[in-house]
Amino acid sequence: MVPSTSFGADHAGEERPLTDLIDDGPQEGKASFDGVYDQPDPCAYYTALGRLDYEIPAHGAEIFATLAEARATRVGRSPKVLDVCCSYGVVPALMNHDVGLDELYDHYELADRLDLDRDELLESDRLLLDDRQRDDAVTVVGLDAAANAVGYAVEAGILERGYAEDLESAAPSPELAEDLEDVDLIVVSGGVGYIGGATFDRLLGAADGPPPWVAALSLRWIDFAPVADRLADHGLVTEHVVEPSFRQRRFADDGERQAALDRLAALGLDPTGKEADGWHHADLFVARPSAEVEALPAVELLGVAEQATLLD
Repeated sequence: MVPSTSFGADHAGEERPLTDLIDDGPQEGKASFDGVYDQPDPCAYYTALGRLDYEIPAHGAEIFATLAEARATRVGRSPKVLDVCCSYGVVPALMNHDVGLDELYDHYELADRLDLDRDELLESDRLLLDDRQRDDAVTVVGLDAAANAVGYAVEAGILERGYAEDLESAAPSPELAEDLEDVDLIVVSGGVGYIGGATFDRLLGAADGPPPWVAALSLRWIDFAPVADRLADHGLVTEHVVEPSFRQRRFADDGERQAALDRLAALGLDPTGKEADGWHHADLFVARPSAEVEALPAVELLGVAEQATLLD
């Protein structure tokens, strides 16, 4: 479990060029935000992604809240959610509080201008969120390789607990494994491609009893089939919500846009009205036991889904 951290942070009041915050990523042709993902506080993260109109956390929070409510009905209690690749806890902040993503962007922009140190920023976060917790808030545990980001989210009270572990390369720690035993819903809004089947195999392998549901928003040019195959190994059937897709963020530059278009062409996917308009788009994948899929398909469960198909 990630302990509270005590790093300090100072912020320059002037706006930094976006090129200072991003570089080439490990996924060929995709911009990297590694320089802002693991800072002692979230200001640079929100600055970089806000300038690209990063909106997938808002879509994820709405979808995952709907699934959490359905899961609560199924298990007869408030569900426990694991947010994978949670970063600074954007999705649970939105899920569990009456606050919007634009408000979070404004909040951290103001904090940056005021040059708040880390302790002052944490206090500001608590003032923003504590009185706006939703009555139907759920327990959210976070997992991310970025220790500073997870630690900040825990200290701010956004995550109940957090773990800085890389399950692509190693088994979960005993503490994480114990926490995974009773997870009801695993969600990921932006990490597929950085994590894959190995992570999901280890997460589901730690479940004590029936497997949790899994919901993932994955960029359209990433092949989700290898992950779905691992989910099937644990008794889960994956539904691919084909329509609608969900905007993730604007492309950082022409090179990133062209790389995405090339990947889509290789997969035989049409970018019209989606990536061709300058945005990364993500598809939703929901994995549940077959009996539950047959009883209530994703189209009916979510309401927003227009078309869904089963992944073999």
